[in-house]
Amino acid sequence: MGYVAVRGGGLAIEESLKLLEYKRVAEGDTSSIEEIQATFPGLIEQVMGEASLYAPRLAALALKQAQGSPEEAVFLLRAFRSTLERPYISRVIDTEKMQVERRISAAFKDVPGGQLLGATRDYSHRLINFDLEDETPEDQARIREEYKAHLAETLGGVSEEVLDSLGALPKVMDYLRSEGLATTYEDDDTVPVDVTMEPLKFPAPRSARLQTLARGMTQGVTTLGYAAIRGFGPSHPTVGELRAGSIDVLIDNPLSEDHKEEDAYFVGSIPVTEVESVFSVDSTEGGKAHLSFEVGYGLVMGNLETKAIAMSVLDFCLNQGDKQYPTQDEEFVLYHVDGVEATGFVSHLKLPHYVTFQSKLSSVRSTVEGQSNSVNAEGQSFPANNDTVVDELSINSVEEEKE
Repeated sequence: MGYVAVRGGGLAIEESLKLLEYKRVAEGDTSSIEEIQATFPGLIEQVMGEASLYAPRLAALALKQAQGSPEEAVFLLRAFRSTLERPYISRVIDTEKMQVERRISAAFKDVPGGQLLGATRDYSHRLINFDLEDETPEDQARIREEYKAHLAETLGGVSEEVLDSLGALPKVMDYLRSEGLATTYEDDDTVPVDVTMEPLKFPAPRSARLQTLARGMTQGVTTLGYAAIRGFGPSHPTVGELRAGSIDVLIDNPLSEDHKEEDAYFVGSIPVTEVESVFSVDSTEGGKAHLSFEVGYGLVMGNLETKAIAMSVLDFCLNQGDKQYPTQDEEFVLYHVDGVEATGFVSHLKLPHYVTFQSKLSSVRSTVEGQSNSVNAEGQSFPANNDTVVDELSINSVEEEKE
């Protein structure tokens, strides 16, 4: 692809950047980093998840710099992430030890530990609350105090033992596995592929597929998951369990080579959403057809439930091993859910393509001129390479001029 230098381009770019910075503050005082974190927690978690970096304050800063554009903020945070050292690798997280804040099952009404709705908009009316337009800091403080008082009154008679048990709940899918109704897998200690350090290679191992989906553009993963459910995929799922909460991150003691679990260092906790979706699959065993269950898995950073469900759908699709549907083609799915890749490639179309377009323009002009030359004065079309026809046209024209 050819590019050409444009006179004055550097100066124009500098002026463009100055105007961009002016427009960022043109409407008045902008929100502080703390205000962005407090006001847009869902957006902060989306940016962190797609950037593969848990850093709420930096995500808020990236959003402020990007003027609210999630795609640009993810690009900024990923670029910063690439400059960081990686001194330690965490232990494998155990989602069974998740401090659960929300836990539901669409497959079973009664589950061990019960359904825990938590904070959700699933049952709201989705109507704009115009009262928020005039909300003051005093109103916000009142809401906080009222809920704390309500919580203390509601849980006043509940023992601490019961409250502690609510945090760690058994997995719903373990029930199906214990009955032999769902596929079980042995622990695989193979070192996972790190897609942030190595390019994707096909066929991709499941570790690479899950990482790519987890850091994929939220809307992209959701769209392909939706397409798979609508008919461009092998099956319609049932959400066996959705769990949202926090997971502890531990690293081995850097001063010891024993790597005992009790010596691990606690680094912090991160919010995650985990989904196990159940798919009914027709299979044959012993010459007899029967129905069985398989599980699709989704785990994303933050409270992004729709993305986690869609991820579990695509995980199941990509595990099928054929390409009957587009959503089963791992190259199609994994190459097209990454927001930075997609945004960068589409955006590059705005850059100068003068040389390549001039080449195409010359070809089109030559074609048009060739067609014009093959049309006679009466508007009839003739093959340009037919010498006999051309000669007859010339003779007729000369005779008409003489007359």
